[in-house]
Amino acid sequence: IIGIFSDWREIDRFKLVKINRHGIWEGMLPPTALRHGDLYRLVVHWQGGKGDRIPAYARRVVQDEKTKIFNAQVWAPPEPYQWKHTFVVSDPPLIYEAHVGMAQEKEGIGTYEEFRKYMLPRIKEAGYNMIQLMALTEHPYYASFGYHVSSYFAASSRFGTPFELKKLIDDAHGMGMAVIMDLVHSHAAKNEVEGLSRFDGTQYQYFHEGGRGDHVAWGSRCFDYGKPEVMHFLLSNCRFWLDEYHVDGFRFDGVTSMLYLHHGLSGGFNSYDDYFGETVDEDAITYLALANEVVHRIRPDAVTIAEDVSGMPGLAAPAEDGGCGFDYRLAMGVPDCWFKLVNDVPDENWNMEYLWHELVNRRAEEKTISYPESHDQALVGGKTLIFEMADAAMYRAMQVGDQDLMIDRAMALHKMIRLATIATASHGYLNFMGNEFGHPEWIDFPREGNNWSYHYARRQWSLRDAPDLKYHFLADFDRAMLQLVAARKLFVGSQPSILMIRNDDKIMVIKRGALLFLLNFHPSKSVVGYRINVKANEYELIMDTDETRFGGQSRLVPGQRYVTASGADLCRFIEVYLPCRTAAVIAEFQPGK
Repeated sequence: IIGIFSDWREIDRFKLVKINRHGIWEGMLPPTALRHGDLYRLVVHWQGGKGDRIPAYARRVVQDEKTKIFNAQVWAPPEPYQWKHTFVVSDPPLIYEAHVGMAQEKEGIGTYEEFRKYMLPRIKEAGYNMIQLMALTEHPYYASFGYHVSSYFAASSRFGTPFELKKLIDDAHGMGMAVIMDLVHSHAAKNEVEGLSRFDGTQYQYFHEGGRGDHVAWGSRCFDYGKPEVMHFLLSNCRFWLDEYHVDGFRFDGVTSMLYLHHGLSGGFNSYDDYFGETVDEDAITYLALANEVVHRIRPDAVTIAEDVSGMPGLAAPAEDGGCGFDYRLAMGVPDCWFKLVNDVPDENWNMEYLWHELVNRRAEEKTISYPESHDQALVGGKTLIFEMADAAMYRAMQVGDQDLMIDRAMALHKMIRLATIATASHGYLNFMGNEFGHPEWIDFPREGNNWSYHYARRQWSLRDAPDLKYHFLADFDRAMLQLVAARKLFVGSQPSILMIRNDDKIMVIKRGALLFLLNFHPSKSVVGYRINVKANEYELIMDTDETRFGGQSRLVPGQRYVTASGADLCRFIEVYLPCRTAAVIAEFQPGK
């Protein structure tokens, strides 16, 4: 060990000695050698060379602003953080996916303190009950979005101190919001000094030997989940974040890459044969099952979510049923469907049967979380959903009162897409920060290619807050939609079913408990006296996307009633007027409520 205490020199009395065959090294330092705030690192010698290394279990890693060098830092404050709130996850997840660094409007890196003070109230007021924090673990390259991790036990110091992160999570709990984090156990940064790569002079201590140890598409290293020591390292990492930072669970990133030797880069997963066979990494599946077992033993209420695009059966099934034990899996095909429709298919050619299939394409025995867009869609050359639809018109026609057909279409579909997604979601919903108000443009972190600019690595909250701009209409709709979901307990005890689908009219009627979601996606055709077969005697309109408060034209009468009639075939029905590009929610009328 070298550091401030040794003047960064190798001194014999600070050498570590290997104490067993499992690779455990030990050293005894004088009690006063390391103090809170001191910097240190390892020097590792191997046959034919040596190199400086950050200890694998370092709990704090900092970067020198001038030299850009990373060092481990002793974090042992005289007064440890005192937690104020206990928290138990209970509600179905309405997830606000967020990145601390880009959560502020300034062109720079946001901090834990800024997020705590300014973002927590926003998220609470918007109606979300769970925050998913990205990029928490230390990563040398900011533009990796936190997905090239170097130090798995260190919270990123570029956002602040461990104390400040704990206070952020504690305050969120006090406001009734859970906090989960992105857990990147699918691969690791290639960095050698800061990370685990070539930690002992070999390429295969933590990772596979040879080509299997390199993730060609991501430029990173692939863990060898078959090694007990690697398994222990990653499992203890799960427990560490639960114990030390009181997080309420994890979104396991890159699960598809873990499951298959080809990392999901080949094979279309078009049949069940694609999920099994020689391409499956059974060690990785074993690790994921054990990780879920550990997490739920430590915190029975903790939430685990699998980010898997392959659709492998059983990921979100209980271990006793032969599954991996995840609580939820992401419905990753849903945003792909929406972006395909708005980009590649003229509105008048949208296929309602295709849309319905993509919205509900999941196994009943596995819980899923649906979303129209996440950070993925706007990252690495993509755009936010509304920007895909409106493009440059957002720069000229987002003032209240501006007339523009592209903006009208984008805003109408933005609301309808979200309502259709949440109406068909089975057990949870996710949104990336800022997208609830139609954040424009894309996400691009500072890098050499953009002259190290932070312009697109921030959120422009002033757009949402300006009363003379249209963005607040979308935010107001999103909040009202979530309030409806919570008040009606949409995700408790009901699943979506299709009551009517008309491809020629572009109409879809979805039943969810006592609610009916009426969606008219047609770009120009409104329908009058449209018959919908129902069972209840009377319905009332409780919300629609065309309301004035949501920037609409108010073509429907708020609170109107729909009384059931009987046809010649004795089927009971209501007749509705449904304007083009409008969605309405009607509920079974209950007198006195």
